[in-house]
Amino acid sequence: MIDGRRRPRIVVVGAGFAGYHAVRRLVRLARGRAEIVVVNPNDYFLYLPLLPEVAAGITDPRRVAVPLATLRGVRLVLGSVDHVELDARRLLVTDVEGRETRLDYDRLVLAPGSVNKLLPVPGVSEHAHGFRSIAEALYLRDHLTRQLEFADVSNDLDERRARCTFVVVGAGYTGTEVAAQGQLFTHQIATHRSGLRHQPIRWMLAEVAERVLPELDPRLSHTADRVLRARGVDVRTGTSVAEATAEGVRLSDGEFVPTRTLVWCVGVRPDPLIDGLGLPTEKGRLVVNEFLRVESRPEVFACGDAAAVPDLTRPGELTPMTAQHAQRQGRCAAENVAASFGNGTLHAYEHHDLGFTVDLGGFAAAANPIGVPLSGVPAKTITRGYHLASIPSNRLRLATDWLLDSVLRRQVVELGLVRSGSVPLDSSRPNRTTR
Repeated sequence: MIDGRRRPRIVVVGAGFAGYHAVRRLVRLARGRAEIVVVNPNDYFLYLPLLPEVAAGITDPRRVAVPLATLRGVRLVLGSVDHVELDARRLLVTDVEGRETRLDYDRLVLAPGSVNKLLPVPGVSEHAHGFRSIAEALYLRDHLTRQLEFADVSNDLDERRARCTFVVVGAGYTGTEVAAQGQLFTHQIATHRSGLRHQPIRWMLAEVAERVLPELDPRLSHTADRVLRARGVDVRTGTSVAEATAEGVRLSDGEFVPTRTLVWCVGVRPDPLIDGLGLPTEKGRLVVNEFLRVESRPEVFACGDAAAVPDLTRPGELTPMTAQHAQRQGRCAAENVAASFGNGTLHAYEHHDLGFTVDLGGFAAAANPIGVPLSGVPAKTITRGYHLASIPSNRLRLATDWLLDSVLRRQVVELGLVRSGSVPLDSSRPNRTTR
C-alpha cells in the first residue's frame, strides 16, 4: 500500500456500521503493508437493527455482537477518543480502565457514530431510557417483565394500569419496531399470568410528525400504522412529550398518561467528539467532500452518522443517517484512504437506496425492495433475508433463534443484569476537546 521502512498507521475511530466496514475493506486493500488500528469502547460491532428482537426475547444478545477479533491483522484499542491533536496527528485515548494513552496516525478515519438526541423536555433525562445498546435492550426486557410482575400482584387499580402502560416516543425505525415487538412480548407475558388475563396492556407510540416512519415511503408508513393499530397500539401522530415524571408523562396536547415506562427513540445526533474538532460542521456532522475527505485536512476522512456527506443523487442535500449509507460509506472511505497512498484512485460516494425493511413482529413486516411495496409474510421473508445477508457473522445461530421462536414459547424471566442507573439516556461524553 505504501513503500518505505515504516508501515503507515491508519486509525479508525469507531466500529459501528461505517467503521467496521471501513476496517474490513482496509484489511483487504492493505495486505499487511499498513498498520490498521481501530479504537472502540467494545470488542464487537453491534448490529443495531436487531436490538428490538433482543429486547423482546427472540434473539440472544450475542447474536447481534460481531467480534472484532475476527478482523485479522487489526490492532484493537478498547477505549474512547478524548482529544484529537490535528496538527500533531495524534489521538488521546482513554481506555476502559481509565488509563490515557497517545496514538499517532498517518491517516485518520472518523466513524464515531451517534448518540441519543436529547430535547429540552423536563424530566426526560431522569425518567426515560434510550435504545441504542445491548445494555439498553436487556434493561428494557427486564423492565417490561418487572412491570407486569408488579402489576400482577398489586391490588391498586391505578398502579396496575400505570405499570401496564408503555410509552414510546419517536416513530422512526427504532421506535416503531420497539413498539411492535414490545406489544407482542408483553401480551405473551400477560397471557401466562392469571392476575393479568383481563388486564388491558396499553402501548402508546407518540410521533411529532403526521405519520409513523415519516422518513419512508408513505406506503410503508401506512402498512406499519395499520398493523400497530390492529394490535391495539395507541398511535399518536402530531404529538410529543411535554414533561416526564416518575408517575407518567404529559403529552403536548395536555393529556397526562400514568406510566412507569418511557422509551426515548426520537432520533440521534452525531457523537460529541465532532464538536471539539474545530473543523466545519453542518447539523453537527463533520463536513467532508464527495470523497469523504476533510478539505482542510487531507489525512482525515469521515463517514457514517458523524459525517455530513453530500448526496450526489440529491444535489444540495446530505445523505441520511442510516445503516445502509454508513456501511457503504465505510467501504468507500477505505478505498479512498488506500488511494491516498497510491493504491487505486479516489471514488466519489454515490448510493441509490435499494429499499427499506421494517420488522413489525410476528409475521408482520413492511418492505419495499427495489421500490416494490410489500407487507405480511413476503415482507417478513425479505426482511429476515436482508438481515441474514447484512450481518457479518452469527448467521446460523441467528436463524436458529428465529426457528426456535416460531415453534417454542419464549422463556420470560427477569435476569436483573442491567439496572436503570447503568443506562442513562445521556450517554455522551462531554469532556472531549481538540488541541
